[in-house]
Amino acid sequence: MPQLPKLNLKDKVSEQEWRLRVDLAACYRLVDHMRWGDLIYTHMSARIAGTDEYLVNAFGLSFDEVSASNLVKVNLKGEILDDTPHEINPAGFTIHSAIHEVRDDAHCVIHLHTKETIAVASVEGGLQPYSQHSMFSLPSLSYHDYEGLAVNEDEKARLQRDLGTTNHMLLVNHGGLTVGPTVGDAFMRFYDLQRACEIQVAMQSMNQAPIRVPQPIIDNIYNQANVVHSGSTGGQLAWPAMLRKAYRLDPGFAE
Repeated sequence: MPQLPKLNLKDKVSEQEWRLRVDLAACYRLVDHMRWGDLIYTHMSARIAGTDEYLVNAFGLSFDEVSASNLVKVNLKGEILDDTPHEINPAGFTIHSAIHEVRDDAHCVIHLHTKETIAVASVEGGLQPYSQHSMFSLPSLSYHDYEGLAVNEDEKARLQRDLGTTNHMLLVNHGGLTVGPTVGDAFMRFYDLQRACEIQVAMQSMNQAPIRVPQPIIDNIYNQANVVHSGSTGGQLAWPAMLRKAYRLDPGFAE
C-alpha cells in the first residue's frame, strides 16, 4: 500500500502555530468521523494569528489522513510557503481566501458539502425555525447563489458581500459554511447548522405541518445563549471535549 511522506514539524514551527495545526487537524478527523466529508474535496482553513499565513489541507489526502504536520501553509494567493511535498487545490482555496481577506475575526473557515446543507440551501425559504439547533444559526445566517465551480476571481466580491458580518452561510446548490475566531468556534457553528438542516430535512419528509419557533424567541436567543455559556463561546466550552474525542479516535492526527 502506498505510504504518505512522514513529516514532523513540531520542532520546526512556533508553539502557537503547532497548537493551531493540532486543532485544525483534529477538526478534519472529527469531520471525517461525523461523515461530513466529501472524499478529498472541501476544505477547512485557519489563520496563524498575527500573520497573513493560513493552514489548509493537502490536496489528495482523505480527511482521516490529515495531520498537524501535513497541513500546508499558504498565503492569500494560495501560494505554498513552507517546505512540503504536498500541493493544495487552488480552486478549493478560493472561497477561503475571499473570506480571510475581509474578515479579520474569521480565523477559521469551514466549508463542507453535506447532503443536508445542500438540500436546505437549495429549496425556497432555506433554513426554517423548526428546531432549537436552527436558533443558533438563523440570527447570523446568509446565502450565496450558485455560480458554478468556485474558480472565478470576480465571484469573491459577491461572496464577501453576501457573507457580510454573518457567521453561518448556506451556499445554494453547494453546501454550508461557518466561520469563527477559533477552530472550535467554527466547528461548533457548523455542528449547529448541520444539525438544524438534518432536523429540517427529517421534518419535511413527515408530510405534516411543522411547528415554527416564534420570532420573538429567535430574536432573544443570543441573550439566552449568553446565560447558558456564562460569557464563554460554544467553541471554548465544547472544543476541549471534541479534542479529547479526536485523540481517542486516533492520536496520529497530532503528529
